[in-house]
Amino acid sequence: MKNKFIAISLCVVLTNLCFAQSKEQKQTVGNVQKLPAAKVEKIETAITAWMTQNKAPALSVAIVTDNQMSFAKGYGLADVENNVAMRSDTAYRLASIGKSIAAIAVMQLVERGKIDLNAPINKYCAAYPESQALKDAPVKKFSITVRQLLVHQSGVRHNKPEEVLSTKHYNNITEAVGSFKDDPLVIEPGTKYSYSTPGYTLLGCAIESASGVSYIDYLRENIFKPAGMTRTFVDDVYAIIPNRARGYRKTEKGEIQNAPLHDTSIKIPGGGLVSTAEDLAKFAIAVNTNQLVKPETLAQMWTKPKTSDGKEQGYAMGFLINDRDGLLRVFNDGSQAGTRTYLFLMPKQNLAIALMTNLERAYCEELVPKIIEALSEK
Repeated sequence: MKNKFIAISLCVVLTNLCFAQSKEQKQTVGNVQKLPAAKVEKIETAITAWMTQNKAPALSVAIVTDNQMSFAKGYGLADVENNVAMRSDTAYRLASIGKSIAAIAVMQLVERGKIDLNAPINKYCAAYPESQALKDAPVKKFSITVRQLLVHQSGVRHNKPEEVLSTKHYNNITEAVGSFKDDPLVIEPGTKYSYSTPGYTLLGCAIESASGVSYIDYLRENIFKPAGMTRTFVDDVYAIIPNRARGYRKTEKGEIQNAPLHDTSIKIPGGGLVSTAEDLAKFAIAVNTNQLVKPETLAQMWTKPKTSDGKEQGYAMGFLINDRDGLLRVFNDGSQAGTRTYLFLMPKQNLAIALMTNLERAYCEELVPKIIEALSEK
């Protein structure tokens, strides 16, 4: 299970910061808005300190202000062994931020009347049973809905330990559904929050059925192209993806080593894409400017859901939500073999920050408060 507590705690410190920049401080070149040198210097000082402290081989960052990309750069080495420099357009494993993209795709199809949030998933994904037994009460069977899958209340199990570093290749999403379709539910649907990457595989299956095209083709035409995301792909271990970063991890002694092999075809919708910091920033802009879904749809997606007993949870539809003190913060993080990623938005401030590192469990989100502090300085 991913450490959501760290991400949520970090966002709380961002309250009441100022994001305004004077027009005199901005320099525009084409469609790219540059940050003032003094702010860049402070941001880069924080990045250097974080990379040194964490022994991170590389980090890429992209910053959106006023719903425009104002800064994007890569630091360190994308490939340590071959001494390949990192760039802002270097592709990393996206990990669970892919769930945010999948959720937007689902809600597009909801807007078009092709998916009903309250319908059982079996209506759109015939590979999954119409009803499923409960682990602790095998005689009871439940159907699960699209809505429950989006907010992790379905009861579909999470990744098994052997799946986290699986090297088995799945040829399509239907094959991936087969890896868990007969497993019992771990909770009664709707009663609790229970994080599930396989649950998002079911959503990918539903997207294919409702749209009539493959999952990646749907994303390419309905999300990547409108958002201008030219460097987001399936994390295909066999494909040649230019400027793809190598992934690393730390040993118990703190030494850097290559990350273990992992074929993410078992979880493409929930954690099987590669992308760049620039593309994540473009995605954030497209989401926040309603290029992908309507404002009322975003409001629905960014409302904290409740379990059947009325308890509120922080994970909404594909995004984590922190609205403490009335200041909306929307974010998601990804952890996987050889990567850590983070996407942070403050929608009302038209601000977004994308961070990606090729070091496992290196919490790059720790940089968010420092970046915002630098942006807020006059």
